[in-house]
Amino acid sequence: MGKKLYVGNMGYEVSSADLEQLFTPHGQVQSAEVINDRSTGRSKGFGFVEMSSDQEAQAAIAALNGQDHGGRPLTVNEAKPRAPRTGGGGGYGGGNRRY
Repeated sequence: MGKKLYVGNMGYEVSSADLEQLFTPHGQVQSAEVINDRSTGRSKGFGFVEMSSDQEAQAAIAALNGQDHGGRPLTVNEAKPRAPRTGGGGGYGGGNRRY
């Protein structure tokens, strides 16, 4: 089972291919994805990389966390599972409407 890593503080011009190239020297990259804004298509400045083993993931964290990349210090750590969204959706909000 591979380890998924969070990569933050990237420049907005970094592509998924760039991200994969950055991590390849530290082990086998199973996937690399830069997260883009849905409405603009522009990078949000972070992404996820999945390495093929825990050892490779730890090696990548040790080598790349805090390293300068395009003038910005990268943040690389284990990805945390996405927290469930709370608060529910819209709804009708009540009010004193007369129909």
